[in-house]
Amino acid sequence: MMEWTDRHCRYFLRLISRRTLLYTEMVTTGALIHGDRERFLRFDPAEHPVALQLGGSDPEDMATCVEYGAEWGYDEINMNVGCPSDRVQSGRFGACLMAEPSLVAECVAAMKGAADLPITVKTRIGIDDRDSYEELCAFTDAVTNAGCDALIVHARKAWLHGLSPKENREIPPLRYDLVARLKADFPALSMVINGGIANLEQAKDLLDELDGVMIGRAAYQNPWMLAAADLEIYGEDTPASDQHQVLERFATFVERELKNGVPLQAMTRHIMGLFQGQTGARRWRRTISENVHRPGMGADLLLQAAPPIRR
Repeated sequence: MMEWTDRHCRYFLRLISRRTLLYTEMVTTGALIHGDRERFLRFDPAEHPVALQLGGSDPEDMATCVEYGAEWGYDEINMNVGCPSDRVQSGRFGACLMAEPSLVAECVAAMKGAADLPITVKTRIGIDDRDSYEELCAFTDAVTNAGCDALIVHARKAWLHGLSPKENREIPPLRYDLVARLKADFPALSMVINGGIANLEQAKDLLDELDGVMIGRAAYQNPWMLAAADLEIYGEDTPASDQHQVLERFATFVERELKNGVPLQAMTRHIMGLFQGQTGARRWRRTISENVHRPGMGADLLLQAAPPIRR
């Protein structure tokens, strides 16, 4: 979800669900240690609970970045060992690290020692021809012994060469059964499943055998699907009665950010799916897209473009 789940996106999603755990984009250790740390780590307190996702492979650097995350108040730190892009591989992080379980374990141990926070690992079920269940178990055993608090498993293998990141999300077959089997063999380890989960009903079914469900692109493209999560999964009230109430609250946030110099399009790009499946949704997206760059445009554009309320 790089370039997707930035702080504007997360603030918007929090208006729809109070309880859903939100994740940052993957941030490299180099970016935090040598770059603009505030740019990558700043978030609104309303985003809690929120997890910082890190990309890296040096235990000392990972520990340093965990300390940064703790200082900024994140609720969880996640190590990404699932992203298969070429850029990630060239930096020796992401899915290629599945071939080095001992190194991942060293990183997890160092991260656990750096702060009193949950340390989790996001991974695949395998890479290239190294996709046997035995290797997946060996990887899981290594990170568990290092102190990993939860394993988030994208239920597809990744091909590091020959497939694009998009193809790696679609072509390798989903193996939910393999993740369920892994949970059965590691019952004490909290296990979250990811990959191809399209709606809340499917997520609830998977929770019968697993501890959590991570939904990525489906929730980004149709964010209102999360509106029922608080009630149906956590037994709590939904924070907004409808999409228009979400939009009104987000407009207040937009006005504040505009005063701080944030471009309007940097925020509107995350809300285009709010009315997904409703009459007027296409016109809503088109109106915003055609006007967002016009001088003087502000939060009023979002409210004026919204489809009429239908009861």
